[in-house]
Amino acid sequence: MASAKNFLIFLLAALIATPVAVAQLVSIRIGGVVFCSVNSNLDVINGLTTQVFPNASVQLQCGAGNVISSTTTNGSGVFSLVLDPLINTLPLLLSNCSLVVLTPLSTCNASLTSVGLLQSPLQLVNTIIGSLGLRPSVNLGPTGFLLNLNRNL
Repeated sequence: MASAKNFLIFLLAALIATPVAVAQLVSIRIGGVVFCSVNSNLDVINGLTTQVFPNASVQLQCGAGNVISSTTTNGSGVFSLVLDPLINTLPLLLSNCSLVVLTPLSTCNASLTSVGLLQSPLQLVNTIIGSLGLRPSVNLGPTGFLLNLNRNL
């Protein structure tokens, strides 16, 4: 009877600890480059060179505009976010979240609009198996930023 009780306690402890253990072993990263363009996908397809968007405020928004994380692009237009895998699950991020650039396009190019926001859904970029003490990571990125005139904050 004591061994059955010990087994149940062990099993319960393992079930409670498993999400924490998994979260400590995996990191979720979102990164990419924001370009000074109303449609970075179209620019890439057409082979156009677009300038980067430095110092742009980027938010990860889920659901009805709930801000999960935010950052600012560097001088090369690059941004990076690291998320807590206990709170943010991969299916939720890929189906219900998007990256939103709050800084108006006219900030990086005065001939572009000051109305609307750049927005991009997320896509899986790659997964990296950890080695030499590094944790495995799941890397997500934008599918391509498009100007959304309905999202003017």
